[in-house]
Amino acid sequence: MEYIYGALLLHKLGKPVDEAHLRKVIEAAGAHVDDAKVKTLVASLHGVDIAAELANAQIAVAAPAAGGHAAPAAEEKHEEKKAEESAAGLASLFG
Repeated sequence: MEYIYGALLLHKLGKPVDEAHLRKVIEAAGAHVDDAKVKTLVASLHGVDIAAELANAQIAVAAPAAGGHAAPAAEEKHEEKKAEESAAGLASLFG
């Protein structure tokens, strides 16, 4: 994750996300630099508009959070119904 964070920090500061800058950020953070990971990340980000991707990610993350409140309420109703059915079944035994 430190490599991703390093790339995001470089982008935020307006610096180029290249191998040299990313190595410096990772070293400054006190982590061991894995050259293969640095090269892979830089190659993966080549030609990617990081600002646009971040904007898309924020929209995608916000959407499920807004609709996520309905599911627990439906689940609670289902559990209540099961509890009522179980209680009715037990009551018929002792009727």
